[in-house]
Amino acid sequence: MQHLVRRQDHSLSVITQIELLGHPSVADPEHEVAVFVNESDVLALSDSVVRATILLRKTHKRKLPDAIIAATASVYGLTVVTRNVADFAHIAGLRVLNPHDVAALPTL
Repeated sequence: MQHLVRRQDHSLSVITQIELLGHPSVADPEHEVAVFVNESDVLALSDSVVRATILLRKTHKRKLPDAIIAATASVYGLTVVTRNVADFAHIAGLRVLNPHDVAALPTL
């Protein structure tokens, strides 16, 4: 997974930034996760993302953070990279990649 992330530009939803940096194990700014987040393009809650989130919440039963992450990926044409692929199932057009599923990793 590290080589996948390190060799490509990467963007994060502001919600993902909050979830990752808010985890108790990421107290040190030199922690690998903190470095990853700080090297990422963090995408704010734009009006487009807010509207897409509202639509997702109306059409799918998703927790608000997952809806924001999915809406952010949809608006910006990005792939959601997560081990929790079930949280994003059945959202039409959303690309989801489990980084632990070696068969799904793209060739770099």
